[in-house]
Amino acid sequence: MLDFKQKTVMLDGGMGTMLQQAGVPMGKVPEALNITHAEAVIDIHRQYIAAGSDIIYANTFSANRYKLSYSDYGVEELVTAGVKNAKKAAADCGKDTAVALDVGPIGELMEPNGGLKYEDAYDMFKEMMVAGEKAGADLIVIETSTDLLEMKAAVLAARENTSLPVFSTMTFEKNGRTFTGVTVEAAALTLTGLGVDAIGINCSLGPDEIYPLAEKLVAWTPLPVIIKANAGLPNLNSGGYDISPEQFASQMEKYMDLGVNIIGGCCGTTPEYIRQMKAMTERLAEAGRIGHRPEYVRRAAVCSSTQVVEIDGVRVIGERINPTGKKLFKEALLNHNIGYILAQGISQVDAGAHILDVNVGLPKMDEAALMVEVIKELQGVVDVPLQIDSSNAEVIESGLRVYNGKPIVNSVNGETAVMEKILPLVKKYGAAVVGLTLDEKGIPLMAEERYAVAERIVRTAERYGIPKEDVYIDCLTLTASAQQKEVVETLKAMQLVKSRLGVKTVLGVSNISFGLPKREVINVAFLTLAMAHGLDLPIINPNVSAMMAAIDSFNVLYNRDEGSKYYVDKYSRIVEAEKNMQAADGPTDTKSLEYAVHNGIREYAGDATRKLLETTDAMDIVNQILIPALDKVGADFEKGKLFLPQLIQSATTAQEAFDVIKKHMASRKDSQTVSKGKVIIATVKGDIHDIGKNIVRVVMENYGYEMIDLGKDVPVEKVVEETKRTGARLVGLSALMTTTVVSMEETIRALHEAGCDCKIWVGGAVLTEDYARQIGADFYAKDAKQSVDIAKKVLG
Repeated sequence: MLDFKQKTVMLDGGMGTMLQQAGVPMGKVPEALNITHAEAVIDIHRQYIAAGSDIIYANTFSANRYKLSYSDYGVEELVTAGVKNAKKAAADCGKDTAVALDVGPIGELMEPNGGLKYEDAYDMFKEMMVAGEKAGADLIVIETSTDLLEMKAAVLAARENTSLPVFSTMTFEKNGRTFTGVTVEAAALTLTGLGVDAIGINCSLGPDEIYPLAEKLVAWTPLPVIIKANAGLPNLNSGGYDISPEQFASQMEKYMDLGVNIIGGCCGTTPEYIRQMKAMTERLAEAGRIGHRPEYVRRAAVCSSTQVVEIDGVRVIGERINPTGKKLFKEALLNHNIGYILAQGISQVDAGAHILDVNVGLPKMDEAALMVEVIKELQGVVDVPLQIDSSNAEVIESGLRVYNGKPIVNSVNGETAVMEKILPLVKKYGAAVVGLTLDEKGIPLMAEERYAVAERIVRTAERYGIPKEDVYIDCLTLTASAQQKEVVETLKAMQLVKSRLGVKTVLGVSNISFGLPKREVINVAFLTLAMAHGLDLPIINPNVSAMMAAIDSFNVLYNRDEGSKYYVDKYSRIVEAEKNMQAADGPTDTKSLEYAVHNGIREYAGDATRKLLETTDAMDIVNQILIPALDKVGADFEKGKLFLPQLIQSATTAQEAFDVIKKHMASRKDSQTVSKGKVIIATVKGDIHDIGKNIVRVVMENYGYEMIDLGKDVPVEKVVEETKRTGARLVGLSALMTTTVVSMEETIRALHEAGCDCKIWVGGAVLTEDYARQIGADFYAKDAKQSVDIAKKVLG
């Protein structure tokens, strides 16, 4: 196998681009060509090897069970043929070229934003990967991913079912996020923790646009970095791309100074692009400009898929999602009131929590299943990282498996049996971990003894391959009313841990005041003392304004809030801030319909709507509450305040309300209708990529439009026929591939020739607004929000 950690490794270029140039019929899935036109596929591999590729990608990108439902061939059949074709090309060329099993996204949104279950995605990836290793693949490349949780499922499927090295590359937009909102930093933290062998960026952008993203990636991972850029943007008029092979190699040169050592090309690139890059790397190697990567500095940080929290100051862990001492929360768990739990999470984030502790343990409940459900639902409505809190290893692993990002595990302690059970899970899933300074003998009374336990936890974690930056020590808060003289030992122990071990610290602050009156007074004082002794992660109720004020003041007094900027900004608006600081059990308006839609709490929408229908006209609810609430979500989406998962959650929440309203009107035989008009939507003939179309459908349905979804690979005649039959005044067409834009143009022409009285809007990754006009479309939409705006313009 290639030494991809030390030397420059050359990948191949675009497969689809070459298949188009070869003139072979693309069919429903390009992977079928591995059997029907094997020699054409083999010849493309040979060309890349001759141009200098050290690793070639087998033609298996879409060979998963979901996408092959349209094919006459099975997963194992096409994966095996794809790997064998690449192996034959390598043998024909007489070179030691490695063959990668190429694994792309499933093609459906993951839950809770779509219908694809995590377990089903895992099984589909496993099926591909087992077949790929059996066929002789040398490594697995998981590429072009936009969903970090889907990428995680694929990585685990590879790690748990094969012995092959794993490369993973995600696709980012210019704003540094994938279309589901994943950041470069979050991807780096998560995938590095999961133990992939190399990490990178592919597709979507050209070399110049990817470069600033690569700079971030190199700073956030010690792993070898992969860059596989597009040849710029497609020119749909000429059929080519706007960056020549010579320009591409020139733009890739700066990556060598950055320390990137695995490079290739994606859409639009050909063997000539690889040949030019090979010459460039050889020239730079002779000049000594290869392999000089900046020194990697490890950080203490955790993340969701959309937000990284670096522990470089005081960071608040919200304590409210925990049944201990909370009657209402216990009732919510017993009654399976997920809406209440989500409202607690949202309330804490609104109050300033950086991380949320999640504990759902109650006797006689399936804690593991409930932990999985709560994590999935919480991550659909808040974007802060989570702390998985349980003493049960099965519960911890269940939560770690479906967590989207890098979480904290709370907790491990100094008992050998506990460390042996929990630390391997922390390592496998790339999490951070809280270490409690207690062992078989209980909680030591003196600071030095607690420090000794802490040191044992840190050293044991390091032996398991967990860096000390990912170990947060809890020196344990003892109740002042019962163990008053030991309170100061907690502070001393924390100071020892910080100075000698150099790790981050965590404390459950409010434990200090159990049994005492005016608990807040003691809590605030202890929190302030603890921060002065080195506390990084206080576990508190952020809805208590005095606790948050103590942290804000500490950051000013310890010169962490430079120029008091944050303090001045927050407290100059004190009236507004206090209004937003809610009581301990959460904001009083959490069950309003506006709140439910804006925050994506489906469980509240139905009840809120039924209550409103007692006093409010159904259409007034639609026009004066639901649509404005969705508009606010859409505006926040456009501003980058929230991302696609939250947009979809809000849309599906609104759907709950619409369903209640529709049933209400039907029961009254009301002459009004909720529908704002019929809209046809379809992925055009020859294209089986429908994830973008499905997102548009979900969002528009929840604005009240009656969506008639014709599916994917839809013949021109069917679009015309259904438009005439339904009388739809708006038709949406989607295409992802440059080859199927021709079908889009044909469909538009046929609609016009048939005299259909409708407006047509188009969307897809390869389209531009100018080209949309050229092919006769009335509108172009880059995303679901713009599609809604078009519908409003056409249908009202």
